[in-house]
Amino acid sequence: MTNLSIERPRPVADSLIMIGRSMRHTVRNVDSLLIGIMLPVMLMLLMTTVFGGAMELGRDHYVNFVAPGVILLCAGYGASLTAMSVTHDMREGIIRRFRTMNVLPSAVLIGHVVTSVVRNLVSTTLVVVSALVIGFEPRATALDWLAATGLVVLFVLALSWLSAVVGLIARTVEGAASFGFFLLFLPYLSSAFVPIGTLPDWLQPVARHQPFSPIIDLLRGLLLGTPIGDSGWMAMLWCGGILLVSGSAAALLWRRSRD
Repeated sequence: MTNLSIERPRPVADSLIMIGRSMRHTVRNVDSLLIGIMLPVMLMLLMTTVFGGAMELGRDHYVNFVAPGVILLCAGYGASLTAMSVTHDMREGIIRRFRTMNVLPSAVLIGHVVTSVVRNLVSTTLVVVSALVIGFEPRATALDWLAATGLVVLFVLALSWLSAVVGLIARTVEGAASFGFFLLFLPYLSSAFVPIGTLPDWLQPVARHQPFSPIIDLLRGLLLGTPIGDSGWMAMLWCGGILLVSGSAAALLWRRSRD
């Protein structure tokens, strides 16, 4: 009698396969590529060239002030695209097919999230290069740049898992896309583009007690040497909290989606 053994899924190998799959989909999606390339550059030019001259800081100094905010705005919006990718997979039936195969189904989410991180690192590089071209003058050391990169990766990782949760909940790809508009709008109610003290009194508490402000202030401090204050631990608390809650929610929703 022959003993038949069922090969178990290989988490690492399966995750690498799904990362490659998500990467190929990203490259083939011309619209997303154009948005990823053009949005960071256009936002940087818009904020500095169009609005910079009207700021009390002056255009040259405003480039330094606004660059960290544009970096995180673009990273947040880029991470939100994960929601649409996840919803597309869930509604097209490919997940059900994966579950009939010897593949770790949850590797699909890992593939989407890791691809989001890689895609946003490219987008962040474009923001930094365009900022340098128009006058950005960072004072960061090599260690500061490393810390800033780690902060951006943690931020994108947290928002990508949050986007995955939205993607698992959304009924349509269009519905999932609405999360991107929320993340594109929220930085405008923070310290990204103007000092919080210049905002209306009723809006200042909103700007101070939302995730973008401390993360932007920490990134600004790392790149420009400005005072960080409480922004360091607040930024880590926001990123860690979002990552923990979103990761747990994604795991729970993923298990329920099998029913």
